[in-house]
Amino acid sequence: MKFIDLDTQYNKIESNLKRRFEAVFNHKQFINGPEVAALEVALAEYVGVNHCITTANGSDSLFLALMALGIGNGDEVITSPFTYVATAEMIQLIGATPVFVDIDDDTFNIDPSKIESKINRNTKAIMPVSIFGQCADFNKILSVAKKHQLFVIEDGAQSFGASLGDRKSCSFGDIGCTSFFPTKPLGCYGDGGAIFTNDKSIDSLLRSLKNHGQTSKNTFTHLGINSRLDSIQAAVLLEKIQTFNQEIELRQLNANRYSSLLSFNEQQLQVPIVINDGRSVWAQYTIKIDNRNQIMTNLKRENVPYAIYYEKPLYHYSPYTRAKDKADCPVTEKVCSRVLSLPIHPWLTEKDQQKIVDAIHSAI
Repeated sequence: MKFIDLDTQYNKIESNLKRRFEAVFNHKQFINGPEVAALEVALAEYVGVNHCITTANGSDSLFLALMALGIGNGDEVITSPFTYVATAEMIQLIGATPVFVDIDDDTFNIDPSKIESKINRNTKAIMPVSIFGQCADFNKILSVAKKHQLFVIEDGAQSFGASLGDRKSCSFGDIGCTSFFPTKPLGCYGDGGAIFTNDKSIDSLLRSLKNHGQTSKNTFTHLGINSRLDSIQAAVLLEKIQTFNQEIELRQLNANRYSSLLSFNEQQLQVPIVINDGRSVWAQYTIKIDNRNQIMTNLKRENVPYAIYYEKPLYHYSPYTRAKDKADCPVTEKVCSRVLSLPIHPWLTEKDQQKIVDAIHSAI
């Protein structure tokens, strides 16, 4: 049993992938080849925005977004403490300070009702994380941001393909960012990322910033970085996006089956809850349980893979402890002690799901 099954996916697209690889090897434009331009068009159309800028990885996408909005020393950026370290890491690397706001107990995303109390004259942006495959509550977040004239940058590293109402993840706010790390619902075969915006001036600036600040041949007008998606990875994503919607449907079926099978003891075990009018891509299927250690023991005995996302809030890690005193996140603290992520992917069988559920049931 696999936590995420890349083998089955590869077997289904192998012949088409090899044809795309051969095309890259023939034209030999390994950087900024035609596949990259084609992918940016396809991604922008999928998300429903005017511009897509591919990058070397999801972390760079966040860093470049902060650069493009002029965020730096002395600024504060509000974000979630319940996420991968890259979110806060990029805020600090740009010179700003991450300000952590507690999460919603149901969705694991930042709680919009707790944002406003953390806003001050140094606050420049809100960076919500759309965790585990579903969008944060952007309707409320954007309302707060508009009231206080703040930028909004969506960290959609786990939620590409998700939606809230009639809008896709990465289409909210000033800039949306995502990652194509191999284990994401839409992943390449290495590192990759993308940035999305409707603002033409931001698009132009980002294209310069990701290419050493270059605006034309031998002309460098900004301090930039090197963050380009190579043609091979673009070729992988061009192929995978062809079947992406079908894979999302299969993930949804498996998530629904889990939720039905796991509804036997709501006092001790809570299944994931999706925001109203939202649709998750189920990057993770994460339950909350009281006796996590016993359940992990049972799963390990049955050779069932599992993961804990996340073991502790970000402000408990040494680079971010300066923010700990201001962090008041009791929900996050409790959630970190109870979460457990189960195998989820389009080809997870009903038999395997039943085996997983039986192992959990025997521990409760």
